[in-house]
Amino acid sequence: MHRFLRVLTLVMVVVLGLVTLGGCDTDATTSGESAQENAPLRVGLIPNIAPEEQKAKYEPLKEYLEDALDRPVELFVATNYAGVVQAMVSGHLDLAYFGGVTYAQALQQVDLEPIVTEIDAETGTQEYYSVIIAGVDSGVESLADLDGKDFAFGDPASTSGSLYPRKMLAQAGYDWRQDFDPIAEILYSGGHDATAKAVESGTVAAGGVEGRILARLVADGKVDGSRLKVIERTLVQGYPWCAVGSMDPGLKAEIQEAFLAIDDPALLDLLRARGYVAVDSDDYAELRQDAKEFGLLNPEDE
Repeated sequence: MHRFLRVLTLVMVVVLGLVTLGGCDTDATTSGESAQENAPLRVGLIPNIAPEEQKAKYEPLKEYLEDALDRPVELFVATNYAGVVQAMVSGHLDLAYFGGVTYAQALQQVDLEPIVTEIDAETGTQEYYSVIIAGVDSGVESLADLDGKDFAFGDPASTSGSLYPRKMLAQAGYDWRQDFDPIAEILYSGGHDATAKAVESGTVAAGGVEGRILARLVADGKVDGSRLKVIERTLVQGYPWCAVGSMDPGLKAEIQEAFLAIDDPALLDLLRARGYVAVDSDDYAELRQDAKEFGLLNPEDE
């Protein structure tokens, strides 16, 4: 199993410690207290791209929420997905933008309520694509061609970069309990951008990424789309914005309404969305079951 845990050397080593930003410290008030009038709304973001880029990307949303809610907003990005889960569990966050898996992991440890997700710009629904990509010179045309090849996931807790690529590989006959044998080596890059670069450079033959992040990386010139090809894809329930269960219901409703009211094309484009739609825990029941099936939830908490 040691090769299953190796991280690509082209990205920094992922650590489990939290990167504390703004007012997120060990003496932070409880989530119920933070919901008081004029208290900062502490918002966590999973780092599905490099953490410093993720925080900068969401500054326009921060400004929008501050205006809509008439209260300060503090953004927090951990060094990895687990860090955002831990921040929520520890009471350092009021609201978090989770992937489906990180939501399911956090839900095992703290009361959470999904309130909105984005309407995907590509599908026009609250689902988006997880894709498996291969390099054009990799010799891989389908999942059946991965025998003896190297494969990269993103963060282990990523929904579209880990869970659903696992599911697609399993459906093609690879056993995740046996390191997806006969795939030569399984690697973890830490993020979608790093996986795409690894496939583009030939460091690995193929990898799992979020389709819309890949499209943005290509559009921004960060990866060469002509060097990549999609060989499999599946639909995934959209990222949930989750409020801590102890949040004041009035504030929770204000936050939900603020997201549903976003109509600025530039902000929606930045957020990869056509708009937002209300969701609840039932929308993620199938995803939670998939995460459990593929070993991404703690069975002791079931």
